[in-house]
Amino acid sequence: MKNILLCIMVVFAFAKAGLSQETTAPYTFTDIIDLETTPVISQGRTGTCWSFSTSSFLESEITRLTGKTVDLSEMYTVRNTYPIKATNYVMRQGKAQFSQGGLAHDVIHSVSQYGLVPVDAYTGLAPTENSHDHAEMVAVIQAMLDTYVDNPGRKLSKKWKSAVDGVLDIYLGKNLKEFTYEGKSYTPQRFTKAMKIDPKAYVSLTSFKQAPFYASFILNIPDNFSNGAFYNVPLDEFVQTIDNALENGYTVTLDCDVSEKSFSSKQGVAVIPADASKAKLSVLGPEKEKTINQQYRQDEFENYNTTDDHLMHITGKAKDQNGTIYYKVKNSWGTHPDRTNYEGYVYMSTSYIRLKAISILLHKDALPKTIKKNLNL
Repeated sequence: MKNILLCIMVVFAFAKAGLSQETTAPYTFTDIIDLETTPVISQGRTGTCWSFSTSSFLESEITRLTGKTVDLSEMYTVRNTYPIKATNYVMRQGKAQFSQGGLAHDVIHSVSQYGLVPVDAYTGLAPTENSHDHAEMVAVIQAMLDTYVDNPGRKLSKKWKSAVDGVLDIYLGKNLKEFTYEGKSYTPQRFTKAMKIDPKAYVSLTSFKQAPFYASFILNIPDNFSNGAFYNVPLDEFVQTIDNALENGYTVTLDCDVSEKSFSSKQGVAVIPADASKAKLSVLGPEKEKTINQQYRQDEFENYNTTDDHLMHITGKAKDQNGTIYYKVKNSWGTHPDRTNYEGYVYMSTSYIRLKAISILLHKDALPKTIKKNLNL
């Protein structure tokens, strides 16, 4: 009788907690590959994950190439990208997106034009600020751009670009031409060269059926304001590329959908359960996952179930207690224990990557030889 009562109490406890009887064990992850990267930081109240994730990626690249540990300025890249977004919006007479979003290749484009600087040289913060919040700045610039598009003077003057630059100077700080780092004087371009970063060495890959495989095409997603091109590869080879990169010491920038109930920053887990009704349970403990093929991935993208939400940084691989493989992904939402189980990292299953990864950016030398050959790289 005592044992029966105990069993009833256990079942009741699980029901009250919203747990299934099958999900009794929390995740236990063991890292298989854990590549060196800089500490997790927060993007604050901004939509600049594209700069934080790709800057983190470039920091790992600098470590790989030079052995140095450098904290790059995400806001220097943001400061130099907003004028490009503004020009795109005004010249398209408002028939384009102006937002805080962007993609990994926007950072690479910025590096090629404006170089890199360390965060100590350009923080993007006022002396009294300790976190980023771009809501007011973006609202002000948006209002200005809409005025320019309406063109109340009937002839758009050339002053508008200087006006936008002035707002960016006030909120983020004036642009840099020269700075000192570790006792040496650099321009952003010389610093980039000293860190051995070559923008031409990086490529973006995706996997969708609307374009031929092994060719490049412009991926039509909202944050691709710069109309960047992606090499298109079959899904199996897309995942194989990530694996090959990690196994050979290269990290990867990831653009993916994080709007799923089975993605949890708090739990630090992202999976695709076979039973969709177990989406919330699946982040608490291992559940059977759905098998993802190319057509299902395509269908979910075309029906808007997979959307371009967030960029992060893949830095390793792990397995759970059942031997299931996950990717160790560095996020930019900080390390507060109320928001993350794994100090700012999320463990993404292979199924999640196969379904929800929009694109990746990596060094071209990280590509498997056959894929590199098929892409004529």
